Amino acid sequence: MPTRTETPVYHPDLYSASAIRDTYPHYAALRELGPVVWLSKHKVHALPRYAECKQVLLDDDTFVSSGGVGLNPVANRVGQGTTLFSDGEEHARRRSLLAHRLTPRALRTMQDTVDQQAAAVVEAAAARRTVDAVEVATALPMSVVPDLVGWPQQGREDLLRWAGATFDALGPLNRQAVRTLPASLGMLRYARGVVRDRSVLDGSMGHDLLRAADEGRIMPAECVTMMIDYLAPSLDTTISAISSALYLFATHPEQWRLLKADPDLVPKAVNEIVRYESPIRAFSRTAARDTELAGVAFPKGSRVLVLYGSANRDPLEWDDPDTFDIRRDSARQLGFGQGTHGCAGQGLARLETSAILRALVERVDRIEVTGPPEWALNNVIHRLERLPLELIPA
Repeated sequence: MPTRTETPVYHPDLYSASAIRDTYPHYAALRELGPVVWLSKHKVHALPRYAECKQVLLDDDTFVSSGGVGLNPVANRVGQGTTLFSDGEEHARRRSLLAHRLTPRALRTMQDTVDQQAAAVVEAAAARRTVDAVEVATALPMSVVPDLVGWPQQGREDLLRWAGATFDALGPLNRQAVRTLPASLGMLRYARGVVRDRSVLDGSMGHDLLRAADEGRIMPAECVTMMIDYLAPSLDTTISAISSALYLFATHPEQWRLLKADPDLVPKAVNEIVRYESPIRAFSRTAARDTELAGVAFPKGSRVLVLYGSANRDPLEWDDPDTFDIRRDSARQLGFGQGTHGCAGQGLARLETSAILRALVERVDRIEVTGPPEWALNNVIHRLERLPLELIPA
């Protein structure tokens, strides 16, 4: 490892409950210290600025994912065999098995269905008026993603809890990760049962994976990990984005009026929401060879922590980064990753978030917060746990 004296040191715990609930002051302090900062609590170098985060994400030959993207050896061992934990040809092979499901063309065939489901979600919420933003945000992904991945109806009531646990496990081995470990293992057991019993839905991603295993293109065990691979991120990150959208438009009424006046701003709004409240806090990478980053030497095997949420608020990259502005060009935000490991399901996340925003614009005049926001305690996913709102119909 580079010696501690070469880089500034940050002593607070980025994964404490208080830091998870209010991370942005920590990010600002880290960025002030420099482009590479040693986290003494977790014995890892963190990258709080945009330029270095993007450099690492685009250089997947040097900074690899195959050693795991978590901050503890247990998760990095258990996650082997997933798309997230692979590189090069292995990563390309795994992604290619399901890539056709998430192409722009494939997503266009889903557009009408997703729009109808989004309209139904918003109509029901507007009729109630008093709602929890997270319940509203959960409804659409839960009606789209499990069908697409192919999970049988039985057992779906646990999917959301399990998905959150798989992210928690990728943080340090703290109380939060240990507490949710049984749920993470529960999802693995459930997925094994689905593959063993071949109970996936016909015509789904899971169906494609079973066929690939039958044809010898992947090992049966890969079906299990890859189904989880696509389910967990497709639920939590989108729920994060939609609930953050509701929160941001409720607390920035002038931005809501802008969107109401010009619904063509929806694509820009989605990027700005993901920039401003990045769904993924951080993933790590490992140096595959001796290298250097921002003047710091990293021997082979060194681990670096890519702080997406901090990079997306870096004043060296963004003008007035702590201001939420849907007119901003935020297309280069790192919330969905970058490079070959860029989120495979980001097109789907954009489709769902855009559909909800369009449905809200049509049916809701104002969004008002009626109680304090409560942020979820999760090592990796940044999202609301609860947010009371009133939707005033148009």
